[in-house]
Amino acid sequence: MAGLLTLMPPLLALALAQAGVAGAAGSVRLAGGLTLGGLFPVHARGAAGRACGPLKKEQGVHRLEAMLYALDRVNADPDLLPGVRLGARLLDTCSRDTYALEQALSFVQALIRGRGDGDEAAVRCPGGVPPLRAAPPERVVAVVGASASSVSIMVANVLRLFAIPQISYASTAPELSDSTRYDFFSRVVPPDSYQAQAMVDIVRALGWNYVSTLASEGNYGESGVEAFVQISREAGGVCIAQSIKIPREPKPGEFNKVIRRLMETPNARGIIIFANEDDIRRVLEAARQANLTGHFLWVGSDSWGAKISPILNLEEVAVGAITILPKRASIDGFDQYFMTRSLENNRRNIWFAEFWEENFNCKLISSGTQSDDSTRKCTGEERIGRDSAYEQEGKVQFVIDAVYAIAHALHSMHQALCPGHTGLCPAMEPTDGRTLLQYIRAVRFNGSAGTPVMFNENGDAPGRYDIFQYQATNGSAGSGGYQAVGQWAETLRLDVEALQWSGDPHEVPASQCSLPCGPGERKKMVKGVPCCWHCEACDGYRFQVDEFTCEACPGHMRPTRNHTGCRPTPVVRLSWSSPWAAPPLLLAVLGIMATTTVVATFVRHNNTPIVRASGRELSYVLLTGIFLIYAITFLMVAEPGAAVCAARRLFLGLGTTLSYSALLTKTNRIYRIFEQGKRSVTPPPFISPTSQLVITFSLTSVQVVGVMAWLGAQPPHSVIDYEEQRTVDPEQARGVLKCDMSDLSLIGCLGYSLLLMVTCTVYAIKARGVPETFNEAKPIGFTMYTTCIIWLAFVPIFFGTAQSAEKIYIQTTTLTVSLSLSASVSLGMLYVPKTYVILFHPEQNVQKRKRSLKATSTVAAPPKGEDTEAPK
Repeated sequence: MAGLLTLMPPLLALALAQAGVAGAAGSVRLAGGLTLGGLFPVHARGAAGRACGPLKKEQGVHRLEAMLYALDRVNADPDLLPGVRLGARLLDTCSRDTYALEQALSFVQALIRGRGDGDEAAVRCPGGVPPLRAAPPERVVAVVGASASSVSIMVANVLRLFAIPQISYASTAPELSDSTRYDFFSRVVPPDSYQAQAMVDIVRALGWNYVSTLASEGNYGESGVEAFVQISREAGGVCIAQSIKIPREPKPGEFNKVIRRLMETPNARGIIIFANEDDIRRVLEAARQANLTGHFLWVGSDSWGAKISPILNLEEVAVGAITILPKRASIDGFDQYFMTRSLENNRRNIWFAEFWEENFNCKLISSGTQSDDSTRKCTGEERIGRDSAYEQEGKVQFVIDAVYAIAHALHSMHQALCPGHTGLCPAMEPTDGRTLLQYIRAVRFNGSAGTPVMFNENGDAPGRYDIFQYQATNGSAGSGGYQAVGQWAETLRLDVEALQWSGDPHEVPASQCSLPCGPGERKKMVKGVPCCWHCEACDGYRFQVDEFTCEACPGHMRPTRNHTGCRPTPVVRLSWSSPWAAPPLLLAVLGIMATTTVVATFVRHNNTPIVRASGRELSYVLLTGIFLIYAITFLMVAEPGAAVCAARRLFLGLGTTLSYSALLTKTNRIYRIFEQGKRSVTPPPFISPTSQLVITFSLTSVQVVGVMAWLGAQPPHSVIDYEEQRTVDPEQARGVLKCDMSDLSLIGCLGYSLLLMVTCTVYAIKARGVPETFNEAKPIGFTMYTTCIIWLAFVPIFFGTAQSAEKIYIQTTTLTVSLSLSASVSLGMLYVPKTYVILFHPEQNVQKRKRSLKATSTVAAPPKGEDTEAPK
């Protein structure tokens, strides 16, 4: 320190001395053995080039009186610094850092004067006039203050050069926690890093994720917002829409511009505000002028706290504002002290007369100011709290704690350096600032509010905050007030039910870039803004895996109705009770009954002319095929299984193959007989009943062999096809229980039968010119023509419904009905007339002896056992 003072230019020393004289003219002095400095914003910042503005009653006078009150109590305590009286020198910072620095320079006057006479010779005024010699200044051992962080930072940079400890009662900028730059600075209030953490916790507890920040230019506002942004980024889940800074010297319209900028992101209704009282008030005014009352959701720092002045006459704009304030209590002893202050007993406070005029709205005769007739004269009999409103300022507790922290540190230092001494000993004259700092950092005592006062290694107090909300009373914002709604001490305890809001009082308003996505919707993030997204529905067969991902359900599943998961797809089949099964089953039952009747009739009248003329052996084969065609309907409706699927493969084509093989053999025989009769009387080969059966069974065996090979190569089994009825609407999706037969394999199973049918039709056309006596030729022809029409209609219907949601029903019904119709055509045209004659006209079922001369001359005799002409 001596080296620093030796190197300091003499002109700076003179400037310091002059600043001390100037500061003395505007300070409160208390005599004592040890002097404490004090810095208070007694006046607001001046305008139009003036250093100081109007008086600040609460922030200035209340806090200054709190220090005087604390000094009185310390000096009256016989157990604290016995024999040592604490003095004070209290200065006005005028809420301006540069002015505060000029004032604070007077605290180091004693150190400058202590350099010795050698420096005086170096100081000369123009013309050789000796420099002005002021009264020796008090040696300030520690400083209480300042209020604003920008002021504390400015002052701390000077005080650390002279090793003067400093304890602030209101400065909360995180920057001041840097012990490498502000090693002599301590504070009894927690830093804004704690406050910022508390505000982040509040925002998260309210469910907000998109907010803007508003800061007054300077260390307090900018550092507070910076801490909030950093903590919110580390914690995640909170995004900053805009960070707006209010200039130190705002231009006209600046606050209207601030509101317009905030409205550029209207969804960010939550506004985190680290600003001084004046800026807070002007922001609220601008919001009201913009007709945005109730839109913004303010979250204010401790500079707003629970103060009335920032919201006076702006209560409706402030309704719902959540503010934070270091945990405090009203000090009853200070209330009693301050409310008894008067002009007579408080002459030591040079600003008390100005406070008196401001507080009681009157003028003192001796004030030297001109007053108009409307301003009454002060009587001096007014009383605080009786003739004016009074409420203890929020930082009074911390001013008292700061004074007591220095007093306890000096007491401990006195006990260690001056054991057994009453009063100061040489070891404390002068008091070493570095040693005192160590004792300050080591203090631990219960403060004026009963809460522990202590400091960490950076000189910070622990973070303890009360959380308030400004609420309207009885629907009137003007009669509202601040209500405690929670507290923060490392963790947040917020009574959400106690919060009240505009609109629905108990519903927390939203401050979100994007509303939460509904069930079954995923977030599609906006690039560069992690709290903003678009909601994209998990449509179709996709379901919501998490808030960012949609995935397709597995093939055998479909999404739930709200697309938040998957559920098994219902499995359907053509059941016996289905309306689609009724027509085929009815036709099949009727067809089987009719076929059984025909067979029974033929068996009973087996040797009658009609039965013999129709070719008994082939007729029974043909009727068997017709019966199998009807029976396949029951297999197609039955529940698919290995046995059912095998039976379907075998019998689906067997019945038609058997029928069309028999018809083909019969038409081929008729055609060959008459073709041969045109050339010779010799009968053609292979026209006997045995030959006809061999030909029929040979043709049928091709189908049987093919099916057997298929069964061996690919054993039948049932499958659930989830693609067949995978409709656009997942609610309509169904899994289809069916045999492992594709549409093509099903048609392939019938392909050979269709080939036989076409061939039979060709022969029927060729045999259309046979004599009328061979009465089966024409019915066979009509049968095949009709059958072809049926199957030509079947093909487009079957394949045209391949994409239908009802495919399993339509195709099965179409197939079985087509089969039954083709069987019914054969039965009806070939056997029903014969059965009718046999049963109802037996007189016609006799041998007709008359022969056609033409027939006998052109046709050879029929083989034994078969008549070619039936009775008419």
